[in-house]
Amino acid sequence: MLAIEVNKLVKEYKNGVKALDELSLKVNRGEIFSLLGPNGAGKSSLINILTTFYKPASGNVIILGKDLCKDPAWVRTHIACVAQQISIDEHLSLMENMIFQSRLYKVDNTTAKNRISDLIDSFGLSQYLKYPVASYSGGVKRRLDIAMNMVSYPQILFLDEPTVGMDIGSRKAMWEIIRKIRDDFNTTIFLTTHYLEEADQLSDTICIMKEGREIIQGKPSDLRQYTHQNILRIGFSDIDKTRNCAELLTKTNMFSSINIRENSIFIDVDDDRKIFENTNKWLLENNISFKGIEIVQPSIENVFLKLTETERREIGGND
Repeated sequence: MLAIEVNKLVKEYKNGVKALDELSLKVNRGEIFSLLGPNGAGKSSLINILTTFYKPASGNVIILGKDLCKDPAWVRTHIACVAQQISIDEHLSLMENMIFQSRLYKVDNTTAKNRISDLIDSFGLSQYLKYPVASYSGGVKRRLDIAMNMVSYPQILFLDEPTVGMDIGSRKAMWEIIRKIRDDFNTTIFLTTHYLEEADQLSDTICIMKEGREIIQGKPSDLRQYTHQNILRIGFSDIDKTRNCAELLTKTNMFSSINIRENSIFIDVDDDRKIFENTNKWLLENNISFKGIEIVQPSIENVFLKLTETERREIGGND
């Protein structure tokens, strides 16, 4: 059963910019759905429409069986949105923030009390009750922010870059909370993130978009098979050595495409064993110092970069 169905959605602003260009996508109930795309892809415009802040120029959206444009007030009572900027009041205590949020959602006192207790426990916030909110770390403030938005027990929770700026430990703790929201509260989660590993780890479904259009949508395992190729990775100790080797490899015409990310060269390969042997031999014969060479399966990051870079080349070719 679908939580969200978007059909040929168009959003065009007064300055002529078309943020969404007949975008279509589907979100199943009870899943973590991640929306990925480079800056300017139209992610924010889509979320603003789905959360009833913007109206589309054309197309339609069905949320939980209701037409978004016809029943926006009903939709608002069944969703919640956690923006990039933390929205808690640091002048209030943790409990006061939770109670204030319950009253905004018009949750009766008895129900609110039980829900708040459950949420504080589920989100590991009990130990912070006696401390002022202003003293909380960024990760704890984010946990409280999400817990507050769960007071209404929304059927769909929108999370816009929920782990931005967090260290890896806090980020992984947040991943567990996001999974808990899906599993324990049976809440559909619509997630945007620039951390591709995060999308890979959390998502039941991933949609990659560019220039207001959907490029691909599917399970992470299906997306990783998109290229039908494995990848040869050559690692170096620094970026200068990486670039120098990439320049030399390009001159050999051994490969049609060579990409550099951080201190590694990535090359799509068909005949894994032969390419591995030939490249290793070439590196040794040319006295190129490298840290390691391996064949790896494509990651969501590889697929994302391949799709969005291809899209950019196509757009550039049409200018």
